[in-house]
Amino acid sequence: MIISAAPVIIYPESDGKPLADNTLQFRYITTIQGGIDALFADNPNVFVAGDLFWYAVEGEPDAKQAPDVMVVFGRPKGDRRSYKQWEEESIPPQVVFEIASISNTKKELEGKKLEFYDRHGVEEYYIFDPDRGSLKGWLRRFSSIMPISEMSGWISPRLKVRFEVSDGELQLYGPDGEVFGSYVEIISQSHRERERAELERERAELERERAEQERERAEQAEREKYLIQQERDTLASQQRQSVIRLLAMGLTDEQVAAALGLSVESVREIASV
Repeated sequence: MIISAAPVIIYPESDGKPLADNTLQFRYITTIQGGIDALFADNPNVFVAGDLFWYAVEGEPDAKQAPDVMVVFGRPKGDRRSYKQWEEESIPPQVVFEIASISNTKKELEGKKLEFYDRHGVEEYYIFDPDRGSLKGWLRRFSSIMPISEMSGWISPRLKVRFEVSDGELQLYGPDGEVFGSYVEIISQSHRERERAELERERAELERERAEQERERAEQAEREKYLIQQERDTLASQQRQSVIRLLAMGLTDEQVAAALGLSVESVREIASV
């Protein structure tokens, strides 16, 4: 009896196509993927990927798509060679993005891909066409995803991200109102923030030095004041002793005043203390 082995099912990890057709598409893909990943950086159970094969059904390698960006809530972060849904507690990506290029057709994006995403449980689907500056979206309502009538100012229920298209450019804003930036923009901003922090540190150091100098001047003034007062007190004590000694010798107030270079009134005042 010959027992034939079950055929090995291959789930390819690449279709041999580049991530993007052009730099504009690549910039949008990386900006959206990076921005969402950063937004949920502190949540270990939000997986964000770009241009990764998603296999929806075990045993059906043709049931796949590779969204430009996909977000899966409820699955841990980490590297994957592909997203096999049956190995991920059967959780499909809830949010997917497609950035249109010249190689994409409306039939593909709003037909084949839309049908796949609808059938396999996607909750939010967004298409942006950089060449036309157009943004479209679909949201799951009950059993199917339906078109979103107005995308300007739209806020994603899952991501809490606001969509805006200005002068043909798509901009995404996080819940804090900060716009998603490209890698270069983020690095430039980081450099600017470091420079501002360094300037603030230098300014604080100068303020500390000025405050220290003011404190030292104030202490020096107090020391000088103390020394002057001490000198005055010493001189007054010496004058008093001299006045008392000369008066005890029988000199008159006038004679004591003349001898010490004081006024008669000063001699009498000292003698009365």
